[in-house]
Amino acid sequence: MKYLVMVQGSQADYEAMRGKGSAHCPAWSEKDLQAMFAFMGEIANDLAESGELVDGNGLTEPAEARFVSAGEDGRPVISDGPYGETKELLAGYWVMDCESLERVTEIAARIAQCPGPEGAPAYPVVIRPIQGAGGGDV
Repeated sequence: MKYLVMVQGSQADYEAMRGKGSAHCPAWSEKDLQAMFAFMGEIANDLAESGELVDGNGLTEPAEARFVSAGEDGRPVISDGPYGETKELLAGYWVMDCESLERVTEIAARIAQCPGPEGAPAYPVVIRPIQGAGGGDV
């Protein structure tokens, strides 16, 4: 069964990773960043080795996002970032092909242990079955 496993973040988190801490998140040191990248790299390697990794990527900061919606006149309404009022957005994802919800939950629990500086926010790891890929049907 295929699952989308998502991690969240905010613009303040991305800024903290560049050394600009805030009340929301302390500044990350180079050592913090290296630990996080090593941790995520180890998970990616383990999933690739087990054959469970289908795809995965980190996403750019919310300030580089663009929202497109339908306007009342039928023309698109386009909004660019940053979105300071947004609590959190998708920061990265994996598509995994796992034998069960229990297995992907084990992996998500491991992802949730990602290291960061003391005081950094901890977001839940979100698991969603992929519809039509052995997941839920409409």
